[in-house]
Amino acid sequence: MEDKRAGFVGLGLMGLPMAKNLLRAGWDVTAWNRSAGALRELSEKGGRPAPDVAALRDLPVIAFMLPDLSFIEAASAGLLAGWADSPPAAGTAVVVMSSVSPARVQDFGRRVDEASSGRAVVVDAPVSGGAQGAADGTLAIMAGGPAKDFRRLGPFFAAMGTTVRHMGPLGTGSLAKACNQLIVGTTTAALAEAAELAERSGMDPAALFEVLAGGLAGSRVLENVGPRLVRKDYTPTGPAKFMHKDLSFVLESASSAGAAVPMATAGVDLYAELKRQGLGDQDLAVVRQAISRLSDAQAEDAVEGTVSA
Repeated sequence: MEDKRAGFVGLGLMGLPMAKNLLRAGWDVTAWNRSAGALRELSEKGGRPAPDVAALRDLPVIAFMLPDLSFIEAASAGLLAGWADSPPAAGTAVVVMSSVSPARVQDFGRRVDEASSGRAVVVDAPVSGGAQGAADGTLAIMAGGPAKDFRRLGPFFAAMGTTVRHMGPLGTGSLAKACNQLIVGTTTAALAEAAELAERSGMDPAALFEVLAGGLAGSRVLENVGPRLVRKDYTPTGPAKFMHKDLSFVLESASSAGAAVPMATAGVDLYAELKRQGLGDQDLAVVRQAISRLSDAQAEDAVEGTVSA
């Protein structure tokens, strides 16, 4: 891709370091963000602030890193309205890098195609690797869309990730991310259950995780989230509430495909409980606190049952 100009919408925990890595790779980045602080930080690294998303209309690549597709649809409304009056250059790429519904991103692609008179294409390219992977430029990027557009966007993706794969047509990137979240969300919950069970039984969770890491139960999830579960450190590296959303996409996709997903179903219920407990803005590891509260409630019910008997 010769024209290395890009728009970037959403400079949060993931978006800001991703945009910085684009700058480091020689991209000319113009960004929009709801709060000014992140825009100032990016400007200090050479980025350009945009007054609104519509101002990005003439750039060859416009990436969105917002919490969900509803935010992207709202933010891009002015952009699409402008394209309806004056279509963009052929081949303009709208890159959805958030975790979104596979079905809804396909609908969004059709709306972008219609608004741009077929001159802009949507590629869904969600990422995995967390805030550290975003900072290090080592994200896994799973992309859905036309193969020719994926190849054209290669240098853009390479600035932010080291594992970049084309998964198929539009929506398959989001489905791959949903599968990723199924594994991450349920594995984190299982580790949280193990830590809580161990501690309540008089065992050191740190010792348990150390021995688990040396066996078949070892995983990147254990390596990355395990220490936070042991320390009960729930400082956000990404809000836990988003896992409920992502696992809901698994259920949606499974319903369409006729696939049974009992683990995802249990996970949706657990992370819904986490949100009901008011823990959604904390780190994913806070699922341990949700399980701890469920354990306390179960113990109280058992005591009351004994007293009643």
